[in-house]
Amino acid sequence: MPIKSAGKFLSRLGTIGGMRCGKFWLILAALSIFGATAAEALEFTADQVTKINGRTQKSNIYYRDNMWRIEHHSMGPVNVSIVRKDKQVVWLLLSRMKHFKTMPYSAAQDLQVSERLEGEVSREEIGTETREGHPTTLYEVTVKRGERTEIYYQWLATDIRFPMKLAKKDGSWIVEYQHVKLRPVIDYLFQLPLNFEPLEEFDQPPAAPAPAQQPM
Repeated sequence: MPIKSAGKFLSRLGTIGGMRCGKFWLILAALSIFGATAAEALEFTADQVTKINGRTQKSNIYYRDNMWRIEHHSMGPVNVSIVRKDKQVVWLLLSRMKHFKTMPYSAAQDLQVSERLEGEVSREEIGTETREGHPTTLYEVTVKRGERTEIYYQWLATDIRFPMKLAKKDGSWIVEYQHVKLRPVIDYLFQLPLNFEPLEEFDQPPAAPAPAQQPM
C-alpha cells in the first residue's frame, strides 16, 4: 500500500475508533446514571387517610424504603409508630409517658406505596383523573393471595409514579395519600428518642401501628 494511502487509512481508522470510543463512554455514562437512579431509595412525606369499614384514621407519614414513621392523629396511648424493616422491629412510642414498646415486624405492616401490588396477576386501565394536582391513571387491579382473589382500584400518579389512592372494589378498605412530597427524610425520625425508656408490660393494642394494613 502506498505511504499516502496508508496514511489516509490509518487516519480514517483512528476517526472510527474515536467515534466508537465516544459512543462507548456515552453508553457507559447512561448506564451509570440509570444505575444510580435505580438504586436511589424512595423517600417521601405525606398525609395518609385510611378508611376501614367506615372508620376513618388520619396520620402523617415519613418514609424511606425499608423504614417509615407514622404519627397518628387518633386518640390512644401510642401516638407514633416507627417501623424498621431493616431491623425487623416496630417501635411504639408513648410520648406522654416517654416510654416505648418493641414489637416484631410483620409484612402486613408494609405501606402500599409501590406501583405493583403484592400478588398482582392483572391490571386494566379504566380512566384518568387529577388528584392533588397530579395526573393519575385509574386501574382495576386483580390480586391473588393464596386461594383468595381480591380486586382493587388504584389511582397511580403518572408524573411521580406514586399510588395516590388504593381501594378495595367493595369499598371496605381505602387508603389515600395527600400532600405527597418526594424528598429526603432525616435520619432521627426513624430512631428511638434518647430519653425514652422501654415499656416491659404493655397489653393495650396499638393505635393503628399499620394504618394501611388490609383487613384479613
